[in-house]
Amino acid sequence: MPVEITWWGHATCTVEDSGVRALTDPLFARRLAHLRRRRGALPPPGAWHTDVALVSHLHADHLHLPSLDRLAPGTHLLVPRGALRAVPGLRRLARPGRLRITEVAPGERVSVGAVVVRAVSARHDGRRLPVGPHRSPALGYVVEGEARTYFAGDTGLFETMAEEVGPVDVALLPVGGWGPYLGEGHLDAGRAAQALARLAPRCAVPVHYGTYWPIGMDAVRPHEFHAPGDEFVRLAALRAPGVAVHRLGHGESVRLEVAR
Repeated sequence: MPVEITWWGHATCTVEDSGVRALTDPLFARRLAHLRRRRGALPPPGAWHTDVALVSHLHADHLHLPSLDRLAPGTHLLVPRGALRAVPGLRRLARPGRLRITEVAPGERVSVGAVVVRAVSARHDGRRLPVGPHRSPALGYVVEGEARTYFAGDTGLFETMAEEVGPVDVALLPVGGWGPYLGEGHLDAGRAAQALARLAPRCAVPVHYGTYWPIGMDAVRPHEFHAPGDEFVRLAALRAPGVAVHRLGHGESVRLEVAR
C-alpha cells in the first residue's frame, strides 16, 4: 500500500498510510498576526478531517488554536509534554466531546489505528511566544505504518539527528520560513540538504516555505520566500543523489510506493 503525502502549505501536511490520516501542524488561516498567506488557497474543509493531528511545538504558526478548533470531535491530538499548562486555550479543546489530547515527549509512541506515531527530538525554541515562561520540548514525529514518514516540525541541524530519528522512508523537511531571516533552530535549503544526506530516506518533500510572509515586506529579500523549494531540490541532488525529492505545489499530493 502506498503512502500519500499532501502539502497544504507552511508545515501543514496530510500523511495517509494504512488507512490512517495524520495531519501535521494544522494552520488554516489567511492571516496570523503580522503574517498573511501569499500563496496557495486555504486547505479545503476536507483537509480538516484526520484521525490524528501532530503539533510539533508551541509557536502560533504551528500550534494554532482556531485551526485546531476546526478538527472533528474525537480527533486525537498529540502535543509536546507541558503544552496544556503553557497554552491554556488547549484545555478548552480537551473538554469532553472535543479533542483527545495526549502530551508526548521524545521517545514516546502512540498507536492510532494501524500506525504508530513516535515522537522524536528537534532543536528549536519550545516557548509559547511572545508571552509565557513555560517551555515544552519541540518535537518531530515519525509515522510508522507501511512506510516510516518523518515530519521534522521546526528544527536546526544536530549531530544525533539520524540516530534519534532512525531509519525512515520519507522525510518532510522544512527548507525556509515566514520571514526574510531564519534564526537559530531552523533549516534553510542548504542545511535541509545536509539533513537529507544524514537521514538517507527514499523520498523527501520540502515544506515550511513559500506560504506566509510578513505584511508590508513583499520586496524584502523575496528570494527567501520563492526560492527555497527549488534550491533544496538542487542541493539535494548534489548531497543526497539517491533520494527522490518531490517539490509539491500547495494542495498537491504524491503517492509513494515504499517497499520495506
